[in-house]
Amino acid sequence: MNYTTLKVPHDVLYLAATAEGLCYVGNDEQRLYDFAAKRRATLVENDGAMAAYRAQFAAYFDGELQRFDVTLDVAGTELQQNVWKMLMTIPYGEVWTYSDVAEAIGRPSAVRAVANAIGRNPVLVAIPCHRVIGKNGKLTGFSSGMPMKKMLLRIEGITAYKE
Repeated sequence: MNYTTLKVPHDVLYLAATAEGLCYVGNDEQRLYDFAAKRRATLVENDGAMAAYRAQFAAYFDGELQRFDVTLDVAGTELQQNVWKMLMTIPYGEVWTYSDVAEAIGRPSAVRAVANAIGRNPVLVAIPCHRVIGKNGKLTGFSSGMPMKKMLLRIEGITAYKE
């Protein structure tokens, strides 16, 4: 599994990919190592192999990219896969609630399960879980921390939320 780092405002992202596609994006180095261990993969820092991914993420953080064009290699349950696919349909610059996502996948009573699936998203930003907020308009948990979630929302011009 190849990986690289990308400096973003006030943080560092770790990007990892297999031969099949992007499999991890986050700002926690230990979580990257745990992720690779769970997949029984050896991590190899390889900026060259990761150049195309780095370029798209850099363009996003520069405000020049609104939709990623990357192949993903994400493993999850059927529910997680359905939720992650739905997240990728949320337009740039918009937010949905957890209830919106649950309804969109045809599971309106499964809001907690949907929230759990969102929290297990291994590919932050490319699968835009940051675009999901609480039903009351409040920002809710984010695996890479609330400062990162706020920054991602600001990049997309989203300011209509409660803290």
